[in-house]
Amino acid sequence: MLEVIEYLKEVPSKEELEKLIEMLGIKPEQLLRKGEAIYKEQFKGKTLTDDEWIKAMVENPKLIERPIVTDGEKAVIGRPPESVKTLLA
Repeated sequence: MLEVIEYLKEVPSKEELEKLIEMLGIKPEQLLRKGEAIYKEQFKGKTLTDDEWIKAMVENPKLIERPIVTDGEKAVIGRPPESVKTLLA
């Protein structure tokens, strides 16, 4: 069963975000919305550790790319929307 995570309504914990990143198979920095004003104002050009990026996303959930869709074992970023099809196969 597919689940869309609405983390602007329910901010994920550090542990939940770490699990999602692992399910996505990416580095935390790859989950950032670099077009967001908060990224440009506070983080652009900075080099942070994976833990620091995760902390930044938990504290500023607008930084997290969205939507994320999971099937319980795998996850994909729903942009472009066609990427969700990989969970249906």
